[in-house]
Amino acid sequence: MRWLVAAALAMLCTLGMAATDPQDKAGSSDPPPFTRMKGFHIYNYEDKPFDRFEFPVAADKVQVVEGRRIYVDYYANDGVKHPSPLQIVRNYSNAAKAIGGSIVHEYDDGGTLISVLRLAKGGAETWVHVAGAGNGMYKIQVVEKQAMAQEVVADAALMAGSLREAGRVALYGILFDTDKADIKPASEPTLAEIGKLLKADARLKLYVVGHTDNAGTFEHNVRLSQARAASVVAALVKAQPAVAPRLQAFGAGPTSPVASNVNEAGKAKNRRVELVAQ
Repeated sequence: MRWLVAAALAMLCTLGMAATDPQDKAGSSDPPPFTRMKGFHIYNYEDKPFDRFEFPVAADKVQVVEGRRIYVDYYANDGVKHPSPLQIVRNYSNAAKAIGGSIVHEYDDGGTLISVLRLAKGGAETWVHVAGAGNGMYKIQVVEKQAMAQEVVADAALMAGSLREAGRVALYGILFDTDKADIKPASEPTLAEIGKLLKADARLKLYVVGHTDNAGTFEHNVRLSQARAASVVAALVKAQPAVAPRLQAFGAGPTSPVASNVNEAGKAKNRRVELVAQ
């Protein structure tokens, strides 16, 4: 987000430049890359390290974005002339466009003007939802898109139980960058638990199965899922060379979803690695 903050300080002259107000809620601040409308203070504030928000992107369509979510509820100070809803959203949309952002969707919701903005540069992506009312208040939601840092993983005992009862176990602690098969460092705890599983039962043989959502072509997803499964096998064999004959990689692509692919939440569940008993 540094590029956004730096550009905002230089270019966002349409918004009021006051960074704080004596009436601001304790611990609050303006969400980068924006300042605020002049003469407003922060009434409510939330900063969640990982959350989600549904951004309207069309009359009948929403885009679910996950990552750091900042919510701010602004109230006008006493004596301040209330700006119109259009003035509020235009200030934010002009500020976003000044640093390369775009308006995704804009509409009137019973007198409250909604503007959805998207800023993307250098691999960073930020979504903004501005709701401007004409009664001296407006709300803003900002989500810095990012994957959650996985803190809880299935342990070896849980994996063994699922294999006994269901013949398979789905793993969401093995992470990859979009459209890549390189395993991310955050996957190490889950790989270590698979290693414990294999060490505890020398007779256990597994298919390591990669799954994708339905974005992209079928052929590409099958290749990607196969490459990801092979990466997991390679990592396990590197840690314990003796397990190589007991593991086989397979790419199922989008053929075995566990949720609908019509929204991001379902797609996230479908992107997974599974262990299947041979």
